[in-house]
Order: sequence, then C-alpha cells, then structure tokens
Amino acid sequence: MSKRTPQPIFVEFNDNHGLSSLVGPQDRNILRMEQQLGVSIALRGNQIAISGPEPAVMYAKSALQYLFSQFLKGRSLEIEDVDAAIRLVSASVTFNEDGGKGEDGEISIPTKRRNVFPRSAHQADYIKMMQTYDLVFGLGPAGTGKTYLAVAYGVSLLLSGQIDRIILSRPAVEAGEKLGFLPGDMREKIDPYLRPLYDALHDMLPVEQVIKRMGNGEIEVAPLAFMRGRTLSNAFVILDEAQNTTPIQMKMFLTRLGMNSRMVITGDLTQVDLPAGVLSGLKDALRALEGVSEIGYLTFGEEDVVRHSLVSKIVRAYDQYTKNRLNLVDY
Repeated sequence: MSKRTPQPIFVEFNDNHGLSSLVGPQDRNILRMEQQLGVSIALRGNQIAISGPEPAVMYAKSALQYLFSQFLKGRSLEIEDVDAAIRLVSASVTFNEDGGKGEDGEISIPTKRRNVFPRSAHQADYIKMMQTYDLVFGLGPAGTGKTYLAVAYGVSLLLSGQIDRIILSRPAVEAGEKLGFLPGDMREKIDPYLRPLYDALHDMLPVEQVIKRMGNGEIEVAPLAFMRGRTLSNAFVILDEAQNTTPIQMKMFLTRLGMNSRMVITGDLTQVDLPAGVLSGLKDALRALEGVSEIGYLTFGEEDVVRHSLVSKIVRAYDQYTKNRLNLVDY
C-alpha cells in the first residue's frame, strides 16, 4: 500500500492570472489531476495544497510546477496538457519552448501556428530520434502522435531552410470501406485517404501558406503509387500507414531516399488492411533492416495515446481481447 504524506504539501505561485489558468475553468485542471493521480488538491490563496499517497503527491507537485512554467512562457493550458504533464513528470522528462533541445535537455518543435511539445517520454525520444537519424520507424497504436510529430518536425525543417520540400505519402488501401464508386476524378477519389496528412499540415501552417507551398511544390501530399521512379533529394519524406504497404512497395519507397533527405515511416501492425495472406511491407522491412545500425526505431504503447483519455483504454481493451482470443484459438 502506498504511504500517505502526513501533512499536505504546499506549492506557492506568485502570479494570480497564471494560478487561475493553472486551476482551469471550474477547477477542471486540478480536478483532472486529482482523478489521474488519486490525490486531493485544494486552493488556498496563492498556494495549492496537495495531499495523498506518495509518490503521487510529488508527481502532482512537479506537474503543477511544470504547467505553471509553461503558462509563464506564453502557452495556454488545456485539459490535454494536464495529462501530458503527468506523463512527463512520471518519466522525469522536462521540456522548453526554445525550438529544440535546450541545455537542460528540453525539447519542442517550432512551427508557424504553434510550438509542438512532446506529451509523453516516448514522444520526446521520437523527436530526438528524428533529429539524429536519416531514417526513423515510428510504430504503435492510433493517437500516439507518430504522424503528427513527424509532420511538425518536417515543417520546422522547411521553415528553417534545412530542406527544400516535404513529401507526405500514404498507401491508398481501403480500411473496410469501398471508395471506388465515389464520384469525381482520381484526385478527388484519393483525397479521403490523404485527409489526415492535410489535417496535420493545417495545424502547423496557416491555410494560405499550405495552399501556396503546395502550389509551388514545397509541400506534396501524394499516394504511394506516385513515388515510383523518383529520387527524393533535399526533402523530408513521410510514409504514413506503412503497415498497408506490400514488401515490394516498401522497398520501392525506402530506396527513393536521396541526398540531404530524411525519411520517417509510421504504422500500426495491429491495423493491417491488406487482403488476407498478403504480408505487410512494414513487418517485412523491420525484419530485413534489423541489422542496419543507422536506422532509428521507436515503438509507442497505449500509455502514449494523447487523444481523449478513453482512447488509451480502448486500445488496451482491444489488445487484451486479441490476446484472449488467440489463447482460445491455441487451446
């Protein structure tokens, strides 16, 4: 059983507006922290009193201090930031907003519309890996930020002039829905597959800049089939939903990498939409490239899901359900 702190721990904040933002409308932020950590939090003047089991009290204290420091640097505090702060302090990870890895080991990704911050220790490792390796595999369930962070990092490289263009690609594989009979030309039929990439771009750049940069070729969003025969130089290249490639497609894409280019491959091997009996190109690539040391690999788990808190529980439930079903089949 966890030991309870004998007396509440008090944390003082010297900015009333910041304290109000920290607490949140109708105390929603501290209520969320109480729910997540199992502590009691009370506001007393310009102090917050925290009581409960150890080490949850210390996590709450560190999370509150971290969130307050983010407010002082101009960041608005949302309920999702509370969950992120808890994950980060639990993993002893700290970050800043100076556009990269700071002297104290902090990190963020600057884009036109916002600074993008890691919301879990694995997300922080993922960003560092993209800074280190020319080829990175980001693996794991939906909602862990694999594609979002890759797009953000690509935009930051483009804005800083380190690359000339961003190329975003996905295999056009139907996820249980038939789109072939939709009206429109090929572009209009393909767009539904690519919409998540457009959504991420619009989070990083103003709409007019997305349109302008797509028009002049600085940003390209295209299905995987359009990559054949090309050499992608001076570019940041992302292949999303890579679990839905075939081995031939994956090899073709990987060998497009040109000079001064970086590539990120993202996918979730639990959500393969290929026809039965067709081997996933992502799984095949992970086996084939196992001995290549110049490649980065990061596997996210359900604890890294940064969407609605229910999503991580859904992922966990499906994982357990799948394991139980396989055990029954084996039996």
